[in-house]
Amino acid sequence: MGSRLLGMIGKEFIHLRRDPLAVTLALFVPVAMLFIFGWAINTDVKHIPTAVFDQSGSVEARTLLESFENSQYFAIRYWVTSHAELTRLVDAGRAKVGVVIPPDYARRLSRQAAEIQVIVDASDPMVATSAISSASSLGAQLSLNVLTRNLEGTPMVRREEPPVDFRVRAWYNPDLVSAIFIVPGLIGALLMQTTITAMAVTVVREREKGTLEALIVSPIRRWELMLGKIIPNLLVAYGQMTMALLVAYFVFDVPIRGSLALLYALSLIYMMGTLGIGIYVSTAAKTVPQAMQMSFLTFLPSIYLSGLLFPIEGMPEAAQYLAHVIPLTYYLRIVRGIILKGVGLDFLWPNLLPLLAFGAVVFTLSVLRFRKSLD
Repeated sequence: MGSRLLGMIGKEFIHLRRDPLAVTLALFVPVAMLFIFGWAINTDVKHIPTAVFDQSGSVEARTLLESFENSQYFAIRYWVTSHAELTRLVDAGRAKVGVVIPPDYARRLSRQAAEIQVIVDASDPMVATSAISSASSLGAQLSLNVLTRNLEGTPMVRREEPPVDFRVRAWYNPDLVSAIFIVPGLIGALLMQTTITAMAVTVVREREKGTLEALIVSPIRRWELMLGKIIPNLLVAYGQMTMALLVAYFVFDVPIRGSLALLYALSLIYMMGTLGIGIYVSTAAKTVPQAMQMSFLTFLPSIYLSGLLFPIEGMPEAAQYLAHVIPLTYYLRIVRGIILKGVGLDFLWPNLLPLLAFGAVVFTLSVLRFRKSLD
């Protein structure tokens, strides 16, 4: 019995030695997962992009804004001159927080409650929760500072309200429901998983069975073979997308505020790139397990670094740069912009251009490599 068991163990090690790529991938994927979780994932969101509409221009207003930046939770990146401009920045996702300081801020600060409007993009509940709690703490601290100065100096009018009153308004997801944020993002993950894994596995399986060589020597042209593989995967992906939207709307009460036609059209551009990755994996993998592992290796960083589950604003700077080369990052902004915010192409084009560039380059290179592998 011992010799038979040792023989079986030896046979398995021989198989592993003949497939070093599969062993390397099996060892590398857990390390990559640990690295991403330990280094990049951070739920303590700081330096939230903030837009300011300062109608006061007073010294007190500048002191207030310095307090925002010194808290390290807000990073003032935009100075606007109208409510419409501030709204546009928040709708486009460039600013996650908007601060509106009234014209009479300095006068009201010394006489009564000075109201500051804080607009928070609540489409991401984690970022919104951090922004709301930080703004509330900052308002309480500023009020305490004003009251302390009043006690040390000349007594002023008795107050029934705190001197600084932050009026926080949460847009798009006022109840901070996590499902409203995560479920639309899962559409991008489903499309990526389907187009990469299914494309890679179907081609590699045909190569393993020998049917791919039979198709190559048949009268079918190469481009017909390619389209015959791509179109069914696209239809399945669109079917998954439709089912996901129905479940999101009817089960999770996710509001669909924008154009579904625009969403379906832009999803095709996104899938150009993911299909290109799937085609490339099919040329690099020799077996179905290899194709599955390589697909998972491309899928893993996209899930955790794109902003699907964890906010990009909370990641280290190097991880944020890495997130901006992942196509899912831009697609998530598109799908959430259309579904949750109801914005159109005039807001979404900055995220569309990287998807177009990535899809054109990756799809073209992958098709050329696929044709070369057929030769």
